[in-house]
Amino acid sequence: MNVCPSFRRFPFLVFLLWICSFHVSAQADLQKLDAYYQKALKDWNVPGMAIAIVKNDSVIFAKGYGVLDAQKGGAVDANTVFGIASNSKAYTAAALGILVDEGKLNWDDPVTKYLPYLQLYSPYVTQQLNIKDLLSHRAGFQTYSGDLLWYNTTYTRKEILQRAKYLEPTYSFRSGYGYSNLMFIAAGEVIEAVSGKTWEQFIQERFFGPLGMTRSYTSVNQLKGITNVATPHANPAQEGGKPVPTVLTAWDNWNPAAGIFTSALQHAQWVRLQLNRGTYNGKRIFSEAASHQMWTMHNPFPIPPQAEEINPTTHFSGAGLGWMLNDYEGRKIIAHGGGHEGMNSRTVLVPEEKLGIVILTNSMSSIMAPIATYTVDQFLGIKNGRDWSQFNLDMAAKFKKQQEAAAAKKPKEKAAKAKLLRDLNDYVGTYRSPLYGDAVIRLQNGKLVLDLVPAPALGGELSLWKGDIFDLDWKNDFALLTPTRVRFLPGKDGAVAEMRLDANNPDFHFSELEFKRVK
Repeated sequence: MNVCPSFRRFPFLVFLLWICSFHVSAQADLQKLDAYYQKALKDWNVPGMAIAIVKNDSVIFAKGYGVLDAQKGGAVDANTVFGIASNSKAYTAAALGILVDEGKLNWDDPVTKYLPYLQLYSPYVTQQLNIKDLLSHRAGFQTYSGDLLWYNTTYTRKEILQRAKYLEPTYSFRSGYGYSNLMFIAAGEVIEAVSGKTWEQFIQERFFGPLGMTRSYTSVNQLKGITNVATPHANPAQEGGKPVPTVLTAWDNWNPAAGIFTSALQHAQWVRLQLNRGTYNGKRIFSEAASHQMWTMHNPFPIPPQAEEINPTTHFSGAGLGWMLNDYEGRKIIAHGGGHEGMNSRTVLVPEEKLGIVILTNSMSSIMAPIATYTVDQFLGIKNGRDWSQFNLDMAAKFKKQQEAAAAKKPKEKAAKAKLLRDLNDYVGTYRSPLYGDAVIRLQNGKLVLDLVPAPALGGELSLWKGDIFDLDWKNDFALLTPTRVRFLPGKDGAVAEMRLDANNPDFHFSELEFKRVK
């Protein structure tokens, strides 16, 4: 997905981390950085991470820290494979750049020229949506809108996009920002329609091969039998501070948005290509014109007053094509984060200084942004700069304390008396969401069970909370799932007519799924 999951829980904090950048001029003390990374790993309670630094077209630092698996051990090194999630978006944008270079499409081409089946919330938007819109998060959707369509579902990319017509906008077309994985899935389908190759084949042939990225993959399924692969870990905050190993799921339907697995050392070759404006070891991969488009701000963001206070020299921020952009003391920063289920990562480029940083982790913490900022500060030559790792740990602790204080002031919810209003059979049936598809409520061993038909791995048993509301016990403990309730709504005749899933989930909008009973 994109922005990593832990970022989504502290959006303002992450924004501050993102814009706190960078005037680079000095050669950093790599031994000092090494010690800093080791300390940060412990302070943030991260099982493992790998870091690579590119300077002047050379990898001057590449090292692993911690363990592959918190329970089984195994040392992380610079060749350990991690999921880079939404850092994959820059590969997708560059792939389209190659097709533009070859004269096979234009950045301003309407998407329906290549995907005639794609329909959005209005005929005008459907007709006007172009390639740049797909890559700059300005289609009109709220952040992560429609992500439940790919999450553990059996839908193909085309089937996902065919259902996008049911998504409602939250701002006018091209007048706002909403991070959209679905639009990058569409971008991947454009690549296939134009090139005749799948997104996976195109990435392998045009990037992995030429860059020598022999330990880079485009699917979880390709990791079978591969050694030195990091294990993802659930958010430590959900387990009393102890990182819990989990498993990677093959979400191939979202690959153009977030499907790449690689190592810090191999991703550093991608960074070299980017910093060299499309050239790698003297070979032209994509044009400087394509690089210019990707690094141009196509969707500006407002800078909050608090952000201006913490970093008054930042004057702009926004989305490029597959990248996020901001400035600091006259320097342009090109960056992106990535969040897989149990793995967070970050890539930072400072083009004018030929500096790039790769940070890959097998954790859902936010360690990447502060240590990236600290790293760039060292190249700045700042002698008494801020300890960004500790600063952000303190900010997170303060934020948590404020949340706890606010929660303590709220009236305590009285324990509900679990008394059924209806016979359990009255809830049994099939419920349909135009966007999502069917959900089935069935009775099994005296308990209600929810099955989400498009996503066989989801669903679970229901237990009465109160009234027509039930707690859902997810049958699989996926790291991105949060406590969820199933609420049944009566029709005019008083019988159960609709169903909703209620969850305070920062990653998925369950409210978009409006299920109506069909039988």
